[in-house]
Amino acid sequence: MDNPVFKLEGVVHERSAETLQDFEGPLDLILFLLSKNKIEIQDIPIALILDQYLAYLEQRKQLDLEVASEFITMAAHLMYIKTRMLLSLEDEQAQSEMDELIASLKERQQKDTYLRIKTLTETLGPMGEFGRSIMTRQPEPMRRGKIYEYSHEKADLVLAMQTIMERGEKLAAPPSAALSEIVRREPYPVKGKAEEILHRLKEFGMTRFKLLFRGSRSRSEIVATFIAVLELCREKVIHLAGSDTDCTVECGDDAPDRINL
Repeated sequence: MDNPVFKLEGVVHERSAETLQDFEGPLDLILFLLSKNKIEIQDIPIALILDQYLAYLEQRKQLDLEVASEFITMAAHLMYIKTRMLLSLEDEQAQSEMDELIASLKERQQKDTYLRIKTLTETLGPMGEFGRSIMTRQPEPMRRGKIYEYSHEKADLVLAMQTIMERGEKLAAPPSAALSEIVRREPYPVKGKAEEILHRLKEFGMTRFKLLFRGSRSRSEIVATFIAVLELCREKVIHLAGSDTDCTVECGDDAPDRINL
């Protein structure tokens, strides 16, 4: 059989009360048998598929003559391939026929997959349009503004101070030339630091607590800044908000430029 005919059109009409599955053509039947046996197309066992193929034809004797000829032609072609492969394992013509059958099966499988995807697309497409125009996202509830209503304990402020000290910038060791003289420590008055903090808050509105200590050159300056914060809190000039590890500082619009401590 040099030119086997793989006709894909034609419908099998069921004329009895049988519940057997109908197929459009012989390739569909072979694909069904491969799927039933969980076998890949390239690993098709010709003997097993031929036996099941003939068993199906035996069960479906009431086929239209026009369509039945396609199934019988395929059955003859399968028997032809099986015979050639049994006679010789190295029969190139039989292998060529087998490769042609596998190629036809893959082409039919790809066509079926495409048709299924196309059908799903036509079904789901209008649903997507409907969803975009009707099923809109509901507005999310607005969160209430954060109001500072917390009275700080001394332990909280001490903990914040310890965190600042631990995360403070580490100063590099001074050069040996700097040790030739005794450098007098620069004083850091609390009042000056308080006015500096107020000026910064009036300019930026709000800042993080730990940023007040950035750039401090000594422990004395850190302590002066911390005491200035405590004094400003005591006078209710500034307010602290947030957690122990992430605290913010802000002042009111009526905060004075200078303060008497």
